[in-house]
Amino acid sequence: METISRAQVLAMRWHVQQVDREPGATDCDLLDYGVQDTGPDGAPWALQIRGVDRSDDALAVAWTIRGAPHYYRRADLAQVAVAASPLSPEDAGKRIYDASKKFKDAGTDPLEAMAELSVEMRKIVTTPTVKGEMSRKLTSVLPDHFLRYCKPCDAIHPYENSFRLAAIQAGLELQPHTSPPILQRIKGLRPNHFRHLGAEAAERFDVIRNYLRFYGAATPKQVSEYLDAPVRDIKAHWPTDVVDVLVDGQTRSALAGTLQVLTDPPEPSGLRLVGPYDPLLQARDRELLMPDAARRKATWPVLGRPGVIFSAAEPIGTWRPAKAGKKLNITVELWAKTNRAINAAIEEQAARLARFRGLDLGTVTPR
Repeated sequence: METISRAQVLAMRWHVQQVDREPGATDCDLLDYGVQDTGPDGAPWALQIRGVDRSDDALAVAWTIRGAPHYYRRADLAQVAVAASPLSPEDAGKRIYDASKKFKDAGTDPLEAMAELSVEMRKIVTTPTVKGEMSRKLTSVLPDHFLRYCKPCDAIHPYENSFRLAAIQAGLELQPHTSPPILQRIKGLRPNHFRHLGAEAAERFDVIRNYLRFYGAATPKQVSEYLDAPVRDIKAHWPTDVVDVLVDGQTRSALAGTLQVLTDPPEPSGLRLVGPYDPLLQARDRELLMPDAARRKATWPVLGRPGVIFSAAEPIGTWRPAKAGKKLNITVELWAKTNRAINAAIEEQAARLARFRGLDLGTVTPR
Protein backbone atom coordinates (compact mmCIF):
# COMPACT_ATOMS: atom_id res chain seq x y z
CA MET A 1 0.00 0.00 0.00
CA GLU A 2 1.34 3.42 -1.02
CA THR A 3 2.08 5.77 1.87
CA ILE A 4 1.15 9.38 1.17
CA SER A 5 2.53 12.20 3.32
CA ARG A 6 0.60 15.21 4.55
CA ALA A 7 2.76 17.43 2.34
CA GLN A 8 1.87 15.36 -0.73
CA VAL A 9 -1.86 15.59 0.00
CA LEU A 10 -1.75 19.37 0.49
CA ALA A 11 0.37 19.87 -2.64
CA MET A 12 -2.00 17.72 -4.67
CA ARG A 13 -5.04 19.70 -3.49
CA TRP A 14 -3.26 22.98 -4.24
CA HIS A 15 -2.61 21.80 -7.78
CA VAL A 16 -5.86 20.03 -8.71
CA GLN A 17 -7.92 22.85 -7.20
CA GLN A 18 -5.86 25.16 -9.44
CA VAL A 19 -4.85 27.55 -6.69
CA ASP A 20 -1.40 27.77 -8.28
CA ARG A 21 -2.65 29.53 -11.44
CA GLU A 22 -1.99 33.11 -12.43
CA PRO A 23 -4.81 35.42 -13.67
CA GLY A 24 -6.15 34.93 -17.16
CA ALA A 25 -8.07 31.64 -16.94
CA THR A 26 -11.64 31.40 -18.22
CA ASP A 27 -12.72 28.22 -16.43
CA CYS A 28 -12.07 26.25 -13.26
CA ASP A 29 -12.32 22.48 -12.77
CA LEU A 30 -13.97 22.98 -9.36
CA LEU A 31 -17.09 24.24 -11.13
CA ASP A 32 -17.80 20.55 -11.79
CA TYR A 33 -18.30 20.16 -8.02
CA GLY A 34 -19.56 23.63 -7.20
CA VAL A 35 -17.78 26.52 -5.50
CA GLN A 36 -19.54 27.56 -2.30
CA ASP A 37 -20.76 31.15 -2.28
CA THR A 38 -20.78 32.00 1.41
CA GLY A 39 -19.36 35.13 3.02
CA PRO A 40 -18.75 38.65 1.69
CA ASP A 41 -16.37 37.53 -1.09
CA GLY A 42 -17.69 34.00 -1.60
CA ALA A 43 -17.33 32.06 -4.82
CA PRO A 44 -16.19 35.03 -6.98
CA TRP A 45 -13.10 35.46 -4.77
CA ALA A 46 -12.46 31.70 -4.71
CA LEU A 47 -12.48 31.77 -8.51
CA GLN A 48 -10.40 34.96 -8.60
CA ILE A 49 -7.53 33.42 -6.63
CA ARG A 50 -7.64 30.50 -9.07
CA GLY A 51 -7.05 32.86 -11.97
CA VAL A 52 -10.69 33.23 -13.08
CA ASP A 53 -12.11 36.75 -13.22
CA ARG A 54 -15.69 36.42 -14.38
CA SER A 55 -19.21 36.77 -13.06
CA ASP A 56 -21.11 36.72 -16.35
CA ASP A 57 -24.29 34.88 -17.22
CA ALA A 58 -22.29 31.74 -18.09
CA LEU A 59 -22.15 31.09 -14.32
CA ALA A 60 -25.14 30.42 -12.08
CA VAL A 61 -25.83 30.01 -8.35
CA ALA A 62 -27.90 27.20 -6.86
CA TRP A 63 -28.52 25.66 -3.44
CA THR A 64 -26.97 22.20 -3.61
CA ILE A 65 -24.47 20.41 -1.33
CA ARG A 66 -25.48 20.78 2.34
CA GLY A 67 -28.11 23.28 1.17
CA ALA A 68 -25.40 25.91 0.63
CA PRO A 69 -25.29 28.20 -2.42
CA HIS A 70 -22.70 27.11 -4.99
CA TYR A 71 -21.51 28.50 -8.31
CA TYR A 72 -21.67 26.29 -11.41
CA ARG A 73 -21.45 26.66 -15.17
CA ARG A 74 -24.94 27.48 -16.36
CA ALA A 75 -24.62 24.91 -19.14
CA ASP A 76 -24.13 22.15 -16.53
CA LEU A 77 -27.17 22.82 -14.33
CA ALA A 78 -29.28 19.92 -15.62
CA GLN A 79 -26.49 17.48 -14.75
CA VAL A 80 -25.80 19.25 -11.46
CA ALA A 81 -29.45 18.77 -10.44
CA VAL A 82 -29.05 15.01 -10.86
CA ALA A 83 -25.69 14.90 -9.07
CA ALA A 84 -27.06 16.94 -6.15
CA SER A 85 -30.03 14.60 -5.69
CA PRO A 86 -29.97 12.16 -2.75
CA LEU A 87 -28.75 8.63 -3.35
CA SER A 88 -31.80 7.02 -1.72
CA PRO A 89 -34.90 7.84 0.37
CA GLU A 90 -32.75 7.29 3.49
CA ASP A 91 -30.20 9.75 2.18
CA ALA A 92 -32.96 12.27 1.49
CA GLY A 93 -34.11 11.87 5.10
CA LYS A 94 -30.64 12.52 6.49
CA ARG A 95 -30.00 15.57 4.34
CA ILE A 96 -33.17 17.31 5.53
CA TYR A 97 -32.43 16.75 9.23
CA ASP A 98 -35.42 17.17 11.58
CA ALA A 99 -37.93 17.45 8.71
CA SER A 100 -37.46 13.73 8.09
CA LYS A 101 -39.13 12.69 11.35
CA LYS A 102 -42.21 14.73 10.61
CA PHE A 103 -42.53 13.19 7.16
CA LYS A 104 -42.15 9.68 8.55
CA ASP A 105 -44.65 10.35 11.35
CA ALA A 106 -47.14 11.36 8.63
CA GLY A 107 -46.43 8.14 6.73
CA THR A 108 -44.72 10.04 3.89
CA ASP A 109 -41.50 8.89 2.22
CA PRO A 110 -38.94 11.75 2.52
CA LEU A 111 -37.98 11.51 -1.13
CA GLU A 112 -41.60 11.58 -2.31
CA ALA A 113 -42.27 14.51 0.01
CA MET A 114 -39.30 16.40 -1.40
CA ALA A 115 -40.52 15.78 -4.93
CA GLU A 116 -43.95 17.13 -3.96
CA LEU A 117 -42.29 20.20 -2.45
CA SER A 118 -40.28 20.86 -5.61
CA VAL A 119 -43.44 20.68 -7.74
CA GLU A 120 -45.15 23.30 -5.56
CA MET A 121 -42.08 25.54 -5.68
CA ARG A 122 -42.06 25.35 -9.45
CA LYS A 123 -45.70 26.43 -9.59
CA ILE A 124 -45.02 29.48 -7.44
CA VAL A 125 -41.92 30.82 -9.17
CA THR A 126 -43.20 31.98 -12.53
CA THR A 127 -41.34 35.28 -12.12
CA PRO A 128 -38.37 36.14 -9.85
CA THR A 129 -39.57 35.55 -6.28
CA VAL A 130 -38.08 36.60 -2.96
CA LYS A 131 -37.43 33.67 -0.62
CA GLY A 132 -39.80 35.01 2.05
CA GLU A 133 -42.65 35.32 -0.43
CA MET A 134 -41.99 31.80 -1.69
CA SER A 135 -42.06 30.53 1.90
CA ARG A 136 -45.32 32.36 2.64
CA LYS A 137 -47.04 30.91 -0.42
CA LEU A 138 -45.76 27.40 0.32
CA THR A 139 -47.10 27.62 3.86
CA SER A 140 -50.56 28.30 2.49
CA VAL A 141 -50.63 25.22 0.21
CA LEU A 142 -48.53 22.53 1.92
CA PRO A 143 -49.85 19.97 4.42
CA ASP A 144 -48.87 20.41 8.07
CA HIS A 145 -46.11 17.79 7.98
CA PHE A 146 -44.07 20.06 5.67
CA LEU A 147 -44.20 22.95 8.13
CA ARG A 148 -42.62 23.94 11.42
CA TYR A 149 -42.80 26.75 13.92
CA CYS A 150 -39.71 28.95 13.66
CA LYS A 151 -39.02 30.70 16.95
CA PRO A 152 -36.60 33.36 15.56
CA CYS A 153 -39.17 34.35 12.91
CA ASP A 154 -42.18 33.74 15.17
CA ALA A 155 -43.82 32.17 12.14
CA ILE A 156 -44.75 28.85 10.59
CA HIS A 157 -42.94 27.96 7.37
CA PRO A 158 -41.33 25.02 5.53
CA TYR A 159 -38.21 23.37 6.93
CA GLU A 160 -35.17 25.29 5.72
CA ASN A 161 -33.02 22.54 4.25
CA SER A 162 -35.98 20.84 2.56
CA PHE A 163 -36.77 24.16 0.91
CA ARG A 164 -33.16 24.65 -0.21
CA LEU A 165 -32.52 21.16 -1.53
CA ALA A 166 -35.77 21.12 -3.50
CA ALA A 167 -35.06 24.39 -5.31
CA ILE A 168 -32.71 23.12 -8.03
CA GLN A 169 -34.96 20.07 -8.46
CA ALA A 170 -37.71 22.55 -9.25
CA GLY A 171 -35.46 24.10 -11.88
CA LEU A 172 -34.76 27.19 -9.79
CA GLU A 173 -31.56 29.19 -9.40
CA LEU A 174 -30.62 32.10 -7.15
CA GLN A 175 -30.03 35.58 -8.43
CA PRO A 176 -26.39 36.34 -7.50
CA HIS A 177 -25.69 38.74 -4.65
CA THR A 178 -29.32 39.05 -3.50
CA SER A 179 -30.20 39.29 0.18
CA PRO A 180 -32.78 38.08 0.97
CA PRO A 181 -32.32 35.51 -1.80
CA ILE A 182 -34.37 35.83 -4.99
CA LEU A 183 -35.24 32.64 -6.86
CA GLN A 184 -35.97 32.43 -10.55
CA ARG A 185 -36.56 29.73 -13.14
CA ILE A 186 -33.54 28.41 -15.01
CA LYS A 187 -34.27 29.14 -18.66
CA GLY A 188 -34.58 26.05 -20.81
CA LEU A 189 -34.15 23.58 -17.93
CA ARG A 190 -36.69 20.80 -17.44
CA PRO A 191 -37.07 20.29 -13.67
CA ASN A 192 -35.68 17.03 -12.32
CA HIS A 193 -38.16 16.82 -9.38
CA PHE A 194 -35.93 14.06 -7.90
CA ARG A 195 -36.79 11.68 -10.77
CA HIS A 196 -33.10 10.95 -11.34
CA LEU A 197 -31.07 10.36 -8.17
CA GLY A 198 -27.44 11.06 -7.48
CA ALA A 199 -26.37 7.53 -8.39
CA GLU A 200 -27.31 8.34 -12.00
CA ALA A 201 -24.99 11.35 -12.19
CA ALA A 202 -22.45 11.66 -14.98
CA GLU A 203 -18.96 10.74 -13.78
CA ARG A 204 -17.67 14.33 -14.07
CA PHE A 205 -20.34 15.59 -11.65
CA ASP A 206 -20.61 12.60 -9.29
CA VAL A 207 -20.38 14.03 -5.77
CA ILE A 208 -18.51 11.04 -4.30
CA ARG A 209 -15.95 10.80 -7.09
CA ASN A 210 -15.39 14.55 -7.01
CA TYR A 211 -14.53 14.51 -3.34
CA LEU A 212 -11.77 12.01 -4.12
CA ARG A 213 -10.81 13.96 -7.23
CA PHE A 214 -10.34 17.30 -5.49
CA TYR A 215 -9.20 16.16 -2.03
CA GLY A 216 -6.90 13.33 -3.06
CA ALA A 217 -7.88 10.49 -0.78
CA ALA A 218 -10.68 9.93 1.71
CA THR A 219 -12.75 7.49 3.72
CA PRO A 220 -16.50 6.97 3.21
CA LYS A 221 -17.08 8.66 6.58
CA GLN A 222 -15.30 11.83 5.45
CA VAL A 223 -17.33 11.97 2.26
CA SER A 224 -20.56 11.34 4.16
CA GLU A 225 -19.77 14.26 6.49
CA TYR A 226 -19.10 16.52 3.52
CA LEU A 227 -22.40 15.62 1.85
CA ASP A 228 -24.52 15.12 5.00
CA ALA A 229 -25.34 11.67 3.59
CA PRO A 230 -25.48 8.29 5.39
CA VAL A 231 -22.19 6.36 5.40
CA ARG A 232 -24.11 3.29 4.22
CA ASP A 233 -25.22 5.07 1.05
CA ILE A 234 -21.72 6.39 0.40
CA LYS A 235 -20.26 2.90 0.73
CA ALA A 236 -22.94 1.47 -1.57
CA HIS A 237 -21.97 3.93 -4.30
CA TRP A 238 -18.22 4.00 -3.67
CA PRO A 239 -16.23 4.11 -6.94
CA THR A 240 -14.75 0.81 -8.08
CA ASP A 241 -11.66 2.35 -9.71
CA VAL A 242 -9.95 3.18 -6.43
CA VAL A 243 -6.78 2.06 -4.69
CA ASP A 244 -6.02 2.03 -1.00
CA VAL A 245 -3.38 4.43 0.29
CA LEU A 246 -2.10 5.21 3.75
CA VAL A 247 -2.43 8.85 4.82
CA ASP A 248 -1.31 9.88 8.28
CA GLY A 249 -1.68 6.28 9.47
CA GLN A 250 -5.21 6.01 8.09
CA THR A 251 -6.29 3.79 5.19
CA ARG A 252 -8.10 5.84 2.57
CA SER A 253 -9.22 5.45 -1.03
CA ALA A 254 -7.83 7.38 -3.97
CA LEU A 255 -9.03 7.32 -7.55
CA ALA A 256 -6.59 5.23 -9.56
CA GLY A 257 -6.45 7.94 -12.21
CA THR A 258 -5.24 10.53 -9.67
CA LEU A 259 -2.63 8.38 -7.94
CA GLN A 260 0.23 9.78 -10.01
CA VAL A 261 -0.47 13.41 -9.08
CA LEU A 262 -1.08 12.38 -5.47
CA THR A 263 2.26 10.60 -5.12
CA ASP A 264 4.22 13.11 -7.21
CA PRO A 265 2.41 16.47 -7.17
CA PRO A 266 3.99 19.59 -8.70
CA GLU A 267 5.99 21.67 -6.23
CA PRO A 268 3.47 24.15 -4.78
CA SER A 269 4.12 27.85 -5.14
CA GLY A 270 2.36 31.14 -4.53
CA LEU A 271 0.54 32.75 -1.62
CA ARG A 272 -3.22 33.26 -1.37
CA LEU A 273 -5.67 34.87 1.04
CA VAL A 274 -8.27 32.10 1.07
CA GLY A 275 -11.84 32.90 2.11
CA PRO A 276 -13.48 31.22 5.14
CA TYR A 277 -15.56 28.83 2.97
CA ASP A 278 -13.03 28.25 0.19
CA PRO A 279 -12.86 24.68 -1.16
CA LEU A 280 -9.37 24.30 0.36
CA LEU A 281 -11.02 24.55 3.80
CA GLN A 282 -13.97 22.26 3.06
CA ALA A 283 -12.20 18.90 3.41
CA ARG A 284 -13.37 16.85 6.38
CA ASP A 285 -9.86 15.95 7.55
CA ARG A 286 -9.16 19.20 9.36
CA GLU A 287 -6.65 17.46 11.63
CA LEU A 288 -4.52 16.73 8.57
CA LEU A 289 -4.71 20.27 7.23
CA MET A 290 -4.03 21.81 10.65
CA PRO A 291 -2.51 19.37 13.14
CA ASP A 292 -2.45 22.03 15.88
CA ALA A 293 -5.75 21.94 17.83
CA ALA A 294 -5.62 25.61 18.84
CA ARG A 295 -5.22 26.69 15.22
CA ARG A 296 -8.13 24.50 14.15
CA LYS A 297 -10.32 26.07 16.81
CA ALA A 298 -9.34 29.57 15.68
CA THR A 299 -9.96 28.72 12.02
CA TRP A 300 -13.36 27.07 12.48
CA PRO A 301 -15.07 28.86 15.40
CA VAL A 302 -18.80 28.50 15.89
CA LEU A 303 -19.33 32.05 14.61
CA GLY A 304 -17.23 34.45 12.58
CA ARG A 305 -14.73 32.35 10.65
CA PRO A 306 -11.57 34.12 9.47
CA GLY A 307 -9.92 33.63 6.11
CA VAL A 308 -6.72 31.60 5.98
CA ILE A 309 -3.36 32.58 4.53
CA PHE A 310 -1.84 29.76 2.48
CA SER A 311 1.77 29.83 1.30
CA ALA A 312 2.75 27.08 -1.16
CA ALA A 313 -0.20 24.90 -0.02
CA GLU A 314 0.62 25.29 3.69
CA PRO A 315 -1.70 27.30 6.00
CA ILE A 316 0.46 29.88 7.79
CA GLY A 317 -2.07 32.15 9.48
CA THR A 318 -5.47 33.84 9.37
CA TRP A 319 -6.80 37.14 8.06
CA ARG A 320 -9.82 39.33 8.73
CA PRO A 321 -11.01 42.27 6.58
CA ALA A 322 -12.56 45.54 7.76
CA LYS A 323 -13.90 48.24 5.49
CA ALA A 324 -13.14 51.83 6.50
CA GLY A 325 -14.70 54.29 4.08
CA LYS A 326 -13.16 53.62 0.68
CA LYS A 327 -10.34 51.55 2.11
CA LEU A 328 -9.97 47.93 3.11
CA ASN A 329 -7.92 47.20 6.22
CA ILE A 330 -6.76 43.67 6.90
CA THR A 331 -5.64 42.17 10.19
CA VAL A 332 -3.41 39.14 9.93
CA GLU A 333 -2.34 36.60 12.52
CA LEU A 334 0.73 34.64 11.44
CA TRP A 335 1.57 31.40 13.20
CA ALA A 336 5.34 31.64 12.79
CA LYS A 337 8.01 34.17 11.90
CA THR A 338 7.95 35.05 8.20
CA ASN A 339 10.46 36.52 5.78
CA ARG A 340 10.29 39.62 3.61
CA ALA A 341 9.13 37.70 0.55
CA ILE A 342 6.11 36.26 2.36
CA ASN A 343 5.24 39.60 3.95
CA ALA A 344 5.42 41.28 0.52
CA ALA A 345 3.22 38.55 -0.96
CA ILE A 346 0.63 39.09 1.78
CA GLU A 347 0.58 42.82 0.97
CA GLU A 348 0.21 42.07 -2.74
CA GLN A 349 -2.68 39.68 -2.20
CA ALA A 350 -4.33 42.10 0.23
CA ALA A 351 -4.16 44.78 -2.48
CA ARG A 352 -5.67 42.28 -4.92
CA LEU A 353 -8.58 41.67 -2.55
CA ALA A 354 -9.10 45.41 -2.11
CA ARG A 355 -9.26 45.90 -5.89
CA PHE A 356 -11.65 42.96 -6.12
CA ARG A 357 -13.95 44.77 -3.66
CA GLY A 358 -13.58 48.07 -5.52
CA LEU A 359 -11.61 49.62 -2.66
CA ASP A 360 -8.12 50.92 -1.96
CA LEU A 361 -5.88 48.98 0.37
CA GLY A 362 -5.53 50.60 3.76
CA THR A 363 -3.40 48.85 6.36
CA VAL A 364 -2.25 45.27 6.73
CA THR A 365 -1.76 44.91 10.47
CA PRO A 366 -0.36 41.97 12.42
CA ARG A 367 -2.45 40.93 15.38
